[in-house]
Amino acid sequence: MRNKNKYIITLLLSVCLLLPSCTNLDEIWYNRVTEDTFFKDEHDVLAALYRPFTHARWYEGESRWKLQEVTADQMVTTQKGQHWWNGGENHRYLHHEWTPDDGWIWDSWRGATMGIALAIDTKISLENVDYSAFAMTEEDKKDHINQLNSLMAYFYLRGLDFFGHFIIFENPTEPVVGRRKDTEVFKHTESLLLEALDNLHAKEKGQAEEGRIRKAAAATMLARLYFNAESYIKENRFDECEKICQDIIDGKYGYYELDETWNAPHGFNNDKSTSVIWSFPSAFKRLEYNWFYADFYHYNAYQYFDIDGGANNGLHLQPSRYPGGKKTYLEDFKLGCPYEKFDDKDLRKKPYVYKGGTNYEGLFMVGEQKTPTGKVIVGTQEYKDEPLIMVDYVAKMKTLEAGKDPETLRSTLSDGEENTGIRLVKAPIPNKANNDLRWGADHPVLRLEEVYFMLAECKFRKGDKKTAAELINKVRSRAFENKDDPNPVTESNLDKYRLIDEWGIEFLGEGRRRTDLIRWDMFTTEKWWDHEPSDASRNRFPVPTNAIAGNNTLADEPK
Repeated sequence: MRNKNKYIITLLLSVCLLLPSCTNLDEIWYNRVTEDTFFKDEHDVLAALYRPFTHARWYEGESRWKLQEVTADQMVTTQKGQHWWNGGENHRYLHHEWTPDDGWIWDSWRGATMGIALAIDTKISLENVDYSAFAMTEEDKKDHINQLNSLMAYFYLRGLDFFGHFIIFENPTEPVVGRRKDTEVFKHTESLLLEALDNLHAKEKGQAEEGRIRKAAAATMLARLYFNAESYIKENRFDECEKICQDIIDGKYGYYELDETWNAPHGFNNDKSTSVIWSFPSAFKRLEYNWFYADFYHYNAYQYFDIDGGANNGLHLQPSRYPGGKKTYLEDFKLGCPYEKFDDKDLRKKPYVYKGGTNYEGLFMVGEQKTPTGKVIVGTQEYKDEPLIMVDYVAKMKTLEAGKDPETLRSTLSDGEENTGIRLVKAPIPNKANNDLRWGADHPVLRLEEVYFMLAECKFRKGDKKTAAELINKVRSRAFENKDDPNPVTESNLDKYRLIDEWGIEFLGEGRRRTDLIRWDMFTTEKWWDHEPSDASRNRFPVPTNAIAGNNTLADEPK
């Protein structure tokens, strides 16, 4: 890097010291690095290019996932006895009572700014590299630069989605001054993606997905930006989103098609999935996609999976049923009830079972928990030495008096027990005999199913329910034996609630639920289990206290 980039180096150093994703890396920082001393061959170029991608891999999960999911109607971490009070953190997010001091919000703000800074720094370095010296072409250089433009757009899109007004990094020689208006952030993100579309390589038939950003990934992010424009900047951009989605499906941006099975985009070989547009690679002991394991599963879940390693018994699906399990909440709430929204014949509704090799079935840990050999797994807390049965309700059943109706028990976030809640297994987990496959499923960030759903919603909003239903059913039908769906989407049953249900079914636990509810003005206006409507201001998160300094105000606000 050159002296003119001193500000970027300072920014990278100051932010990196705050980020767990950086402090765990064995990197050496210099106050000045020049292209002629660092870049010796193509490997060095690629190493620099993909360093910001490892940060994006971290950013896609953990706190960002939680901001999207536990603030909405499908996922929750209930307090289970003495466990998971966490200073009331989970209560604040479910009840929309978070504050600027909450850690998840700060993590998400600083993580986005760090990602943008890393990408800009790398971009400036690569712009000064003579690619021909390494037998690389100008087309390669344009592709690399625009992968970084797209990566910046990814972080800006997340910042816009979470905070609205956000920082824009433009001139690396000058300090960042003030947040910019949401309309400016929107336009800046759009410009980065439009430039990228002209210069990125497209995926060809037969190519594996190895983590790079290709043309269709930038197109999908641009479609996302337009798709949520009403939420972001109060502009209707659905027509532009519709055109991009149709172009992606038609192959304008590379070769993609829907997989034949519902779980191919999530399975052990999903780098070969034809519907995955962008993913973060994962392999055993190499950048493992596994952050969720400790948070999702019961202390004894390792026995269910037949692997080594315990978990913390936290996150699970929000309940679909009243205490005792006899009656559902479906008549009480339009939203929520995630497990009940799956049809009983849906192949995804089966309990998760690893079947050897790369084969598995089901999405859930539900009902009586047994090892693969059939041994009953027992509890360790309220159900110590008793069979562990995962239930789809929340209540302190151990306090129920004899002869009392379970529905008389309270059901709130504070009333969990160790067996409360169905657990989601979105990324398959093999047994220890096949440990080489463990964490072998890559983390899909963008997939073609989202493009189909965005196009369907655009059609729906224009009154074309017939086409919308057809598009959704192309995706949905794969989850049924012989594609025989007993409850397909039709013109007559498709309304905004059925549509938001279908988003929730297909993308359950994929870190997007809050955004989808906001787009339909449901996030702060609807009620669901243990959640009452909040205030429209809660559609965005506040600037975190830790970020408040000289640049916390809008750039054009009077000082």
